[in-house]
Amino acid sequence: MPNKNDADRSPFLSVALEAASKAETVIMDYYSDRIASELKPDGTPVTAADTEAERIIIETITDEFPDHGFLGEESGDTHSASPYVWIIDPIDGTKNYIRHIPLFATQIALMRENELILGVSNAPAMTELLHAEKNRGAFLNNQRVNVTDVSRFDEAMICHGGLKYFNEKGILANLFSLADDVHRTRGFGDCYMYHLLASGRADAVIEAAISIWDIAALTVIVEEAGGEVTNLQGAPIDRNTDSILATNGLLHRQILAPFEKTLNDAV
Repeated sequence: MPNKNDADRSPFLSVALEAASKAETVIMDYYSDRIASELKPDGTPVTAADTEAERIIIETITDEFPDHGFLGEESGDTHSASPYVWIIDPIDGTKNYIRHIPLFATQIALMRENELILGVSNAPAMTELLHAEKNRGAFLNNQRVNVTDVSRFDEAMICHGGLKYFNEKGILANLFSLADDVHRTRGFGDCYMYHLLASGRADAVIEAAISIWDIAALTVIVEEAGGEVTNLQGAPIDRNTDSILATNGLLHRQILAPFEKTLNDAV
């Protein structure tokens, strides 16, 4: 039966959701058994599910939009002359996936002329499918979602990425100071903490080391849920972004200020 939101979906979103569904079949087939992996040159793991899922996503999108380009974690940069580039992470949270920890998701984003306009984050083991298009809102399992209205540190729940990356950038002390001031911190890691933020279950996410395919889709989703997203120096997200602060908007400047100052002073 068609969903009531189907009529509001662009052809871009429809094909992105189809691609995510096809990738889910592959990913969950492998998830039901022992998952073998190997290390890429950068030291991160990759599985057969990663490569097969990314191939299926690209094929599905290419069938509908043959002139579009791609930037994939596994397949690399295959830009075309088109102003449209799809940014793909077939399994965000591969380390979780290998250990059968359900905090992983397929990330599919669309960038038009360097502007992110669409995001899909499908976490099949958690049965959570988030999607958003520019100026059309964010949805979790087809229900509209919004960020929180928490504006006080002593009421805020902050999620963060791996501590070693904060240490490498000289901002671990900033994170510890933030942890002292807020109500609660949790290191959920990877995509799931952005699911919590966009759906009003957490108030901010901070990571010191990311790649664009990790956060492109989630950036659109958080912003369309009413949040704010920048890097840790306050700049907008682009293809070269390597850190991120995503918040409900009300907490953004207060959290950002000490990180921005430390990083800018170090330059």
